[in-house]
Amino acid sequence: MPVRSRRTLLTAVAVTTGLTLAAVTPALAGTGADRTRAAGVSTAQGDPRNATQRVADFYGAYIDSVWAADDPAAAANAKALRAFYLSSGAQQRAAAYEAKNHADGVLFAQNVPVRWKVAYTGSGMGHSTSRVTLTWSDGANAQVTAIDVQSDLKTLKITGLQPAD
Repeated sequence: MPVRSRRTLLTAVAVTTGLTLAAVTPALAGTGADRTRAAGVSTAQGDPRNATQRVADFYGAYIDSVWAADDPAAAANAKALRAFYLSSGAQQRAAAYEAKNHADGVLFAQNVPVRWKVAYTGSGMGHSTSRVTLTWSDGANAQVTAIDVQSDLKTLKITGLQPAD
C-alpha cells in the first residue's frame, strides 16, 4: 500500500474516532449537576398489564409527588394517584391508618424514602403480591423497610397494603 493511501486511511480513521467520541462523550457524561443522576438510570420500561409493574408505577409516581412537597400540584397529584391505583377498600384502610398513626398510609411513615424497588412475590386466588422495599437515606447504614402489596389480577388495582415483618 502506498504511503499516501496509508496516511489517508489513518487520517480518516482518526477523524471518525474523534467525531464519534465528541458525539458520545456529552451524552454519556450528562450536563452539570445532572451527571450523577443520569448515570444511575440507563433505561426504564413498563407494561400496564402487569400487576407488579403497576405497583412499581404507582410507588414511583406517588413518591415523586410526596417528595415534591413545595409544588402546589403535588398533594392533588398524590390524591389522584391513590384514587386511580388503589381500590376503594385500600383507600379507606390507608385513610384509617393515617388518622390513627398520623403517618402516610401508603408509605407507613411520616417522611419520604430516597429510593424504592418492587419485586413480585407470588400470586393465587386472583391476586398478585409484590414486596415494595423503601430506603430512607443514603450511606452504609441506611434504614430499609418493606411493604407487602396485594393487587387484583382482573382490575390491577392495589387491594391491600401491609408493612412487611
